[in-house]
Amino acid sequence: MPGSLWTRAGRLSTVMDHSSTTRAERVCNSLRVALAALAVCALQACVFRIDIQQGNVIEEEAVEQVEIGMSRSAVQFLLGTPMISDAFHQERWDYTYYFRQGRSRNIERRWLVVYFEEDRVVRIERDLALQPPS
Repeated sequence: MPGSLWTRAGRLSTVMDHSSTTRAERVCNSLRVALAALAVCALQACVFRIDIQQGNVIEEEAVEQVEIGMSRSAVQFLLGTPMISDAFHQERWDYTYYFRQGRSRNIERRWLVVYFEEDRVVRIERDLALQPPS
């Protein structure tokens, strides 16, 4: 019976016996895989990562010039327009800054909050932990 399962199974085992690899071929295949993995790792190290800078660039000298009693326009002149405009806290300006240089894991974060009453600065908070306002 040429179409029986026994005959097909016999043919498969015969084919598999002939395709077994020698130890040298297995070592050579392992080396190829290792070299390919090494090449991928080496190429990944060559990928350029851009600097990520978001928010307001806050200069320390400008922040030091902001004083209690200063007008909104004077604060805007020194620090610029804040990136965050909160509809629920119109008497508060948030200046946030985030910077990550390329592949570096060091992240620079700054958060400055200026509070106003009747268009005058009443309070300044610096270097807050970045979290949403409560």
